[in-house]
Amino acid sequence: MTVEPLKNFVQLLAGAMQSLRLYPRTHPLIGRQVKACSSCLSDILARQKSLRLGVTDSTLFCDEYLFTTPNPALQELIQLLENLHVEGIEFQAGINTTELEEFIFLAHEGGWQATGLEAALVRREIYHILPLEKNAGEKDPHEIYQRALNVVRNVFDDVRLGRVPSSRQARETVAEMVASTLENPHALTALSLIKDYDNYTFHHSVNVAVIAIAVGRACGLNEAQMRTLGLGGLLHDLGKLKIDVGIINKPGRLTLEEFEKIKKHPVHGAGIVEQMEGVSREVIDIVIGHHLHYNRQGYPDDLAGRPLSPLTDMVAIADSYDAMTTMRSYRRPVSPRQAMREMNTTSGILLHPEYLAHFLTYLGAYPVGTVVRLSQGETALVTKADTEGRCELRLKILFNKEGTQPEKERFVELSAGESERIVGEVDPFLAGIDLGSLL
Repeated sequence: MTVEPLKNFVQLLAGAMQSLRLYPRTHPLIGRQVKACSSCLSDILARQKSLRLGVTDSTLFCDEYLFTTPNPALQELIQLLENLHVEGIEFQAGINTTELEEFIFLAHEGGWQATGLEAALVRREIYHILPLEKNAGEKDPHEIYQRALNVVRNVFDDVRLGRVPSSRQARETVAEMVASTLENPHALTALSLIKDYDNYTFHHSVNVAVIAIAVGRACGLNEAQMRTLGLGGLLHDLGKLKIDVGIINKPGRLTLEEFEKIKKHPVHGAGIVEQMEGVSREVIDIVIGHHLHYNRQGYPDDLAGRPLSPLTDMVAIADSYDAMTTMRSYRRPVSPRQAMREMNTTSGILLHPEYLAHFLTYLGAYPVGTVVRLSQGETALVTKADTEGRCELRLKILFNKEGTQPEKERFVELSAGESERIVGEVDPFLAGIDLGSLL
């Protein structure tokens, strides 16, 4: 892309900001400037997924272009961005004129400091403008996962006590999860294989969020959409708190009457989530529709025919994958590869075929968490896999060919042409291998 559209957008944005100092927000001039700015931004985002605007060394930048020759309007824009205490702002594809206008008013008027900029953006239903935090180094996926568990516990506790949960911590945690997935695609997905059967509901909620974000990445969603997807995954089973715990934890097969009660949890959950501040319609769709199935023959049955966000089908994939790979009182878990095979049999019926195909390609032939047998007799764990469909793997040797553990941690890198060194898959459940201690 040439720099002219970038320069035009920044000049139009700076002009609208400057006009707000001179005229009330309802003045026709400001409306015209915002529309022109939004039109210019839409043209740019029709050719790329996002646009970044920020300040570095007191110089304004827009993507790769530096505004080295300032003018009064640009200086005001620099000052405004610096006052936001962020590295910059990212505008994402899908933004509309109302969102841009609300952002301009918010930046000019302030008032976001008490709750934080990100929460203020969500409160004003600005979902396609993201603050870029100042770089504080890559965050540990284990810490992010643990924070997510704590957030889910807090949300569930609020519901049990009859309070409407706050969405702020959940949104912040999901933002970290998305950033981690973009930085290191398989790190959090691997942690989703760590199961705590005594706290199944908490772990399942976090795991579905983690896996849903991975599905979204595989399907090419932008960061804002992945955050919405992750929040929906985190909250998708909230309605189960309205179901008798004896039914939820029943070890055997449910009676028809009990299953009818279980089928009400998406509606219960949607009723809770729609009361939460800053939760979009798409998140509510995810909560109410994640059991509807691709053929729309699932439940709630009165949703059949109603349009739902495509993100709903992505969370359904994540929900299925985590359920299959988790030990329950009535069913032993399957391996990631077995789950992939089972999910493929429901493609186009229960699960969205296109989204599922993207996700399975993303996981690769040997997903992270798969335990394999090598041609030399060693047993190894897949700890890293390529996300583009090539069979490039990093393996951690668990047992030597003699069946003993290595004295020192040892890894093997397999290139795309070396997958024949894998001669079979090992069931960690039958082999007594605790993935939680290895990932």
